[in-house]
Amino acid sequence: MTESEHLAVLESAIGYPFTDRAYLMRALTHSSYYKKEKGKREPRDNERMEFLGDAVLELCVSEELFSRFPHMQEGQLSKTRASIVCESALFEAAKGIDLGSYLLLGHGELLGGGREKPSILSDAFEAVIAAIYLDGGWEPTKAFVHRTVLPLLDFSEHPSMEKDYKTRLQELVHHQTHGEQVRYRMVKAEGPDHKKVFTMEVVLNDRVLGAGTGNSKQSAGQAAALDALQRMGEQV
Repeated sequence: MTESEHLAVLESAIGYPFTDRAYLMRALTHSSYYKKEKGKREPRDNERMEFLGDAVLELCVSEELFSRFPHMQEGQLSKTRASIVCESALFEAAKGIDLGSYLLLGHGELLGGGREKPSILSDAFEAVIAAIYLDGGWEPTKAFVHRTVLPLLDFSEHPSMEKDYKTRLQELVHHQTHGEQVRYRMVKAEGPDHKKVFTMEVVLNDRVLGAGTGNSKQSAGQAAALDALQRMGEQV
């Protein structure tokens, strides 16, 4: 298989045909390739592209959080974004397109299993994001991130998400009652230890405002808060 055919297979996995493959080649070039193979460090590796790709990825995730959680405040949005985007998700996304097979690595990294290293693969994946952005702009980059990375991020069960409905409910109750606090209580836990289902209620002065179930006490509490907000006529 020629280099062109090899890159065409990767483009197919990425879901984007490059107009200028030089962007893709640079995204695939690890710093060790020039350090070891060329005898000196040249600014043609993927480290600068990794920087840009990280920023583009951050924008994609920020837009998704902003859309999904219209009532989440700025501070919580920032904390949530920082906590759900991790090396492991990028590593899995990179493996999903077999990115390691295409990387240009120095001899030492090749012998050390560089094609399978999470840090190298996750960084290269961010560089690929930058390559798509530089070659095709925002829309194909956003589509790529939505197709490969966002499905690997845990938006629904993350603790930061759980705090959202609870915070909204407490703020609403605080405003309506001039400072009273809601509390959560577990009603029951069913099923085997590895697959328990919890039922939680949220109460105010012994009055049940809502109830919900989940695979953890936290997610069940979130569901109870959501139920309470809906019963109170809030748009969620």
